[in-house]
Formats: sequence, structure tokens, C-alpha cells
Amino acid sequence: MKTTLVRGIALAAAALAMFFVAAQVQAEGYTKQKVVYHINYDDPKAQTGALRNIQNHINAVGKENLDLKVVLHGNGLSLLVTPDSLAELPKFKHGNADQTMSATIDGLRNQGVKFQVCNNTVVGRGVDVQKHLHLVEDGDIVPSGVAELAHLQAQGYMYIKP
Repeated sequence: MKTTLVRGIALAAAALAMFFVAAQVQAEGYTKQKVVYHINYDDPKAQTGALRNIQNHINAVGKENLDLKVVLHGNGLSLLVTPDSLAELPKFKHGNADQTMSATIDGLRNQGVKFQVCNNTVVGRGVDVQKHLHLVEDGDIVPSGVAELAHLQAQGYMYIKP
């Protein structure tokens, strides 16, 4: 009887605690989030949609509550390839960093979004980072896009593939 009573009290206390946590989250909005978006496709419409998802995410959570990274590898690097670089980069079908896309990317960067570029793709496709990519610096290069995704997930980042 005592054991059943103790279990009942413990369950009631746990339920009450969960209620207060849920009420606090609801009252304060979203809590801090660590998120990684994964882009490895070159379709300009899909990439535009992914950037729109990222902006909507920021709008909902607030940039102060969000640590957001975008990992680009393989064909996804086309998001940052400038159109005038395509003649020198035959392994890319698209150079999607036109004026409109570049302005969107810059706006996201200004809100704290970090774009991380796979060095394996850079080397394998003969990309000159300073010449062919829109505003990518040495600190934006990671050794491997897929390894970076795994590393970030191990650090508690939530994975999103738009």
C-alpha cells in the first residue's frame, strides 16, 4: 500500500512538473535551439525554399534564441557559386548566387546564420573559394560536410533537411 501511494505521489509530482515546464515554454515562446540545415542539392527553387524555411525559423524563434548553421556539400555548394564562375567550374550545373540569392544569404548571415562549406567539395570540384563563391572565408570551410553534420548532431544540433 505504501509503495503504491509513493508511486502515485511521484507520478503526480512528475505530471505537475511537466505541466509547469510546458506552461513556462508556452508563456515565454520558444526556448534556445541549435539547428543545422543540410543542403546538398543544386535546384535553385529548392534552395530558395530552404532559405525561406530558415528565415521563417528565425522569425518564429528569434535570432537571439537560435544557433543556426547551414552545411553545404556536393551539389549544394551551387548555392554560393556565383553565376559568372560557371564557365570555370564545369562540375556545377548551376551558379545560384545571383544578386537576389546573394542578398538573401547576406540577410541570413546578418542574423547570425553560419554557412559552412565542405573542403572535400571545394578541392574535388576545383573551386577557388575567393573567386567562385559568394563571401566565403577560410573560417567557413570545414574538412567534410557529412562529418560536420555528424559532429554538430553529436553536439546537440537538430538536423533539418529542407
